[in-house]
Amino acid sequence: MAGNFWQSSHFQQWVLDPPELFKNRQADLNVLTEDGYQKIMIFFANFIQSLGEQLKLRQQVIATATIYFKRFYSRNSLKCIDPWLMAPTCVFLASKVEEFGVISNTRLISTCQAVVKNKFSHAHPLEYPYRINLVLECEFYLLEMMDCCLVLYHPYRPLTEYFKELQQDESLFPLAWRIVNDSLRTDVCLTYPPYLISLACLHIACVIQQKDLRQWLAECNVDMDKILEISRQILALYELWKSYDEKKEIAAILEKMPKPNTSPTPTSAQDGSQQSQSVQ
Repeated sequence: MAGNFWQSSHFQQWVLDPPELFKNRQADLNVLTEDGYQKIMIFFANFIQSLGEQLKLRQQVIATATIYFKRFYSRNSLKCIDPWLMAPTCVFLASKVEEFGVISNTRLISTCQAVVKNKFSHAHPLEYPYRINLVLECEFYLLEMMDCCLVLYHPYRPLTEYFKELQQDESLFPLAWRIVNDSLRTDVCLTYPPYLISLACLHIACVIQQKDLRQWLAECNVDMDKILEISRQILALYELWKSYDEKKEIAAILEKMPKPNTSPTPTSAQDGSQQSQSVQ
């Protein structure tokens, strides 16, 4: 593990330029609107969050899984691997990388089935189709695509340090923490260093609670344009949520989503086999 963020693969290989991100999405944006693509990313971040909570994972494990998911699709089309398969694969890998412990194969799949049935049937009315053999195969492609750059730096630690330094009201910290969690539904985790994200979330929390952070931020000697751009993207997410009814809209959006090629192989569910999926 790198001694600090600036020496890590996270900084050197995985802080992406927004134009590069947009270019890599063009194949999907030929089929989907930008709004539709964002709603798909939000939906699967919510799915990963629900899986993690059901599996009783720490928030950092869930955040790592979410960023793995976003990293994969930052360089691959949605039709490359079905996001319904990639999401639990990212949770499975993140639990090992973050030293939570390996989730048992049967528990992972049974949790996927339960979460889809109980919380996401509006988007996936059928039984969750994938089995552990495909999760393990998918994990290989994920590791290869990320070039085994698995260690992530999250905004949670710098947020904790900044809060201690600020010595503000205790209610500010959980609000800023929730905003950090919400930021995972945007692209900022792919395009900005985590310390800037933590400062932007703290800034938003202070604005909500009507606390003046300007002097302290000026003393931090950070690029305020970047802080404001991160804040703008998070606030745009909140604006989208005001008019977005996921339960009513997401099924139609997922129907338009580019799909992977599959070769049907009807098999018994009891032997754990499943239709094979081709990864392009």
